[in-house]
Amino acid sequence: MPPISRHRALITGGSAGLGSALAAGLADDGWDVVITGRDRARLDATAAELGTRVTAVAGDVTDPGHRDHLAEVVAGGLDLLVNNASTLGWSDGRTSPLLPVQELTSAGLRHVWETNVVAPVALIRALRPCLREDAAVIDITSDAAAEHYETWGAYAASKAALEHLTLTLATEDPAVRWYAVDPGDLRTQMHQDAFPGEDISDRPLPETVVPAFLALIDRRPPSGRYRAADLAAVVAA
Repeated sequence: MPPISRHRALITGGSAGLGSALAAGLADDGWDVVITGRDRARLDATAAELGTRVTAVAGDVTDPGHRDHLAEVVAGGLDLLVNNASTLGWSDGRTSPLLPVQELTSAGLRHVWETNVVAPVALIRALRPCLREDAAVIDITSDAAAEHYETWGAYAASKAALEHLTLTLATEDPAVRWYAVDPGDLRTQMHQDAFPGEDISDRPLPETVVPAFLALIDRRPPSGRYRAADLAAVVAA
């Protein structure tokens, strides 16, 4: 029998990578978790693998109708929202979706910003009435939001914007804890997409940073920007 539920979380981009790793960690810790993603088959398989505490709700977070549906699913109350769904850009699977700024098309740039900035903020707006007292929102960011890497301009700028909006929300709505968290380079499909054909096995698996996220959720420090590596050091200490 699973442990008695304490809380409920919603994780976007929950079918693989960091999203599924966080869902597994939270479920093991007694949370009920709703995961969402575009690939229904993969999402359902992930939920089945993670057990009865995890519910799959397939859909695209850039779709207003799907966001409204998610609000209906968690209408009973939500303690944690993790905006993890993200995109680097369009890719054919053989070439990196990352392009120099001057080679970006307007459509490609809009696609990245719709997924990485507009959708998370719209989902926050849709779910805000569902957030319980002392709820937390975690927006997944990147070191690229603060550094400047060739060809990462669209993705990096979107993460910088998401960070800024997250910390502005912390000022505007202090009843919720607002976190922008940089998980570091991880061995995920999105990271592989950035380096097609290259070996990224030296990157740590997403599961390695889950304890850092659980510590953040449990301890509820002040709203702000955090690095998983720093949180992991606190956990180790």
